[in-house]
Amino acid sequence: MEGFDEIVKMVVKSIIDYLPKLALALIVLIVGLWIIRRLKGIIRASLDRINLTGDITPFLVSIIDVILKILLLFSVAEIVGIETASFIAVMAAGGFAIGLALQGNLGNFAAGVVVLVFKPYKLGDWVELDGKFGKVLEIQIFNTIIETPGMKTLIMPNSKVTGGVVINFSERGVLRLEISINISYKQDFAEVKSLIQSLLTQNDKVLEDPPPEIGIKEFGSHSVEVVIRPYVNPDHYWEVIFEVHQSIKEAFQKHKVEIAYPEGVQFEHWGKSGTSKS
Repeated sequence: MEGFDEIVKMVVKSIIDYLPKLALALIVLIVGLWIIRRLKGIIRASLDRINLTGDITPFLVSIIDVILKILLLFSVAEIVGIETASFIAVMAAGGFAIGLALQGNLGNFAAGVVVLVFKPYKLGDWVELDGKFGKVLEIQIFNTIIETPGMKTLIMPNSKVTGGVVINFSERGVLRLEISINISYKQDFAEVKSLIQSLLTQNDKVLEDPPPEIGIKEFGSHSVEVVIRPYVNPDHYWEVIFEVHQSIKEAFQKHKVEIAYPEGVQFEHWGKSGTSKS
């Protein structure tokens, strides 16, 4: 029993000896977290005042938050009596091992920093990344999230973004459409061009500046290919494509414009009811 009593006394003495350190460490931890929270607010406000974009500010604040919390953790460990030198060595070894395992993600992280700093695109831009077209929904540390016109969500690794060509359709605020139609060789191109120009003018989503382009692209074996290139706001991309196609069909039908297929199948003329008679 005497041995057991001695053990109990040693444990109690150790607890009493460490209680002040533990209490101080707890106070430092609580106060430190409160200070870090206040500092985050101050830093965020300062970054907002220098007109940084909404993409960069949260990223920088999160990095600063992690660094400050790591420093606080070391301070608390010192107060408790943990050897921080060995602690740092263990963390460094673990970080090196994790870095080797996640070197691809580290590359994406570095690429994310490049995207946020140099801003090849921003939230809401219509872009083509690695051959994929869509609107930027979110710029994350490792990935860029884009949404295609077909409502598909694509998660693009940032390393693919910075390692390839970035086409930003929203940089200038306009996007050029390219619509092709085939008309018969017997059709007067000047009349067709005037008709299409009138249709584009009536569409309020088609921009006047730059002006639309209409011209003959190619002479086929059985038809003439006409290309129509109106400029639109990137957000109106699909709307204008659908509207222009519909208005062209209706106008051609109304004015009996002969259309043709490259293979040589033709609509010779339009009847009163709008059906073809070939």
